[in-house]
Amino acid sequence: MEHVVTALFAIQAIAGAVLSVAWWRQGRRGAGTLLAHIGPNLTSFALWIAFTVIGNAWWAWAAFFVLTVGTGFGDRMLVTRFRRMQGVERAGAVDYGAAIRGVFTGRLPGLVTFHALFSAAVYFGCLGVTIGATVADLSS
Repeated sequence: MEHVVTALFAIQAIAGAVLSVAWWRQGRRGAGTLLAHIGPNLTSFALWIAFTVIGNAWWAWAAFFVLTVGTGFGDRMLVTRFRRMQGVERAGAVDYGAAIRGVFTGRLPGLVTFHALFSAAVYFGCLGVTIGATVADLSS
């Protein structure tokens, strides 16, 4: 199952690379947040690969922790993009909910929607395999 999560990570990274190229071509706003998203997520991917090679659940937990940090910045980028599209900025939680609704109602570009939705497959897949690896480690 850890190899399925590795494939999910790879697909997500490809989508993120395509989005990054589009960002580069469209004016490069929010570079700090983008780098704070990409850096941890690539680090998480590397840690996940280490987990698949070494097999120790600690590597999986490290990957999950770093992925959580990077995902937070991805959510921030999603909300910022949605605010720009709406031309209105409300309280963080209100805009976060509106941005998520925007994802599910097709109000954001297709690849952004895919990347946002597919992030859940990576995130929860990583968590599930990490918990399973921990249980296996404890029982052996």
